[in-house]
Amino acid sequence: MYRVRLLALRLGLGISLLGAASLAQAQTAAPTPAAAAEPASPTPAPASSPAAATAPVTSQAPAPATGAQPVQLPLPQASPRASVTQTFGLTEVTVDYHAPSVRGRAVWGGLVPYDQIWRAGANENTLIRFSTPVLLRGQTVPAGQYSFYVMPHQDRDWELVLNRVTTHWGAEGYDQRDDVIRVPVIPETAPFHENLLYWFSDIKSTGAHLNLTWEKRTLTLPIETEVHKQVLSGIEQVLQQKPGDWQLLAQAADYLVQNNIEAERALTYINESLRLQDAASNNWIKARLLAQQQDFGTAIVYARKAIKLGDKEDSAFKNQLPSMRIALTEWQAKAY
Repeated sequence: MYRVRLLALRLGLGISLLGAASLAQAQTAAPTPAAAAEPASPTPAPASSPAAATAPVTSQAPAPATGAQPVQLPLPQASPRASVTQTFGLTEVTVDYHAPSVRGRAVWGGLVPYDQIWRAGANENTLIRFSTPVLLRGQTVPAGQYSFYVMPHQDRDWELVLNRVTTHWGAEGYDQRDDVIRVPVIPETAPFHENLLYWFSDIKSTGAHLNLTWEKRTLTLPIETEVHKQVLSGIEQVLQQKPGDWQLLAQAADYLVQNNIEAERALTYINESLRLQDAASNNWIKARLLAQQQDFGTAIVYARKAIKLGDKEDSAFKNQLPSMRIALTEWQAKAY
């Protein structure tokens, strides 16, 4: 002890032996990790963080740092985080959630009580994001991010709920006045699934089904988009930037012909494309458009011209010639 005191005096330190020992004890004390919350409880209690202890030191001793984060052990989560994303048409939908497991428990009417709002997962809010406006049961929901909840019932349809507040812990603080929409759904019987799972099905350019499966139940939310409206808006913007591009005009007309919509607009696009460039591809698009309008005689004229030009073009277009000749034969049978 005499040597320690002498060394401290030589270094100009005014720390007492008692203060030095207390400071060392405060710096080496390990925090107690917080207990893990039950992941699948509908309304878990918020976790509390212990206040940092302050070690007794002399007036000349440096104060220990405050606000330090507690040390956490690298342990697996009981309800691991998951995410699923699906694109259909021009829309991307993403669901971020934590997936609880059954673990032998009674889920519906037990772990998830009837007639109480449920976070549709575990831990934080389950979140759903739409990159464009979507239609849910005919109602428009703007693009953006929402909390996703489920209201299960025992004797009537369940409800899928989108809420505009996305910062809650599960259902704690949930307020029905912040709901954006409630969609009635009928729960369907499904094969047993230990872990909660979100997945997409029936994917088309105009929409898809978002499914929630857990234990022996599946809930399905149909999502629709006004994809043609979105595409037409994008087409107009691009053509305004490049009004003299015959290939862009042909592509725009081809989209409308493929989907059998906006025939007058398609005719305007393809006529302007042909005015700028007389090619096999845009002649064939006009032939198909005319055939859709039951004008088979004129469709045959443009089809023959497309085949004649196609014979002179690259092999990529020649791959289409067999199907073009079949269509031409069908139109001839209808025209004559």
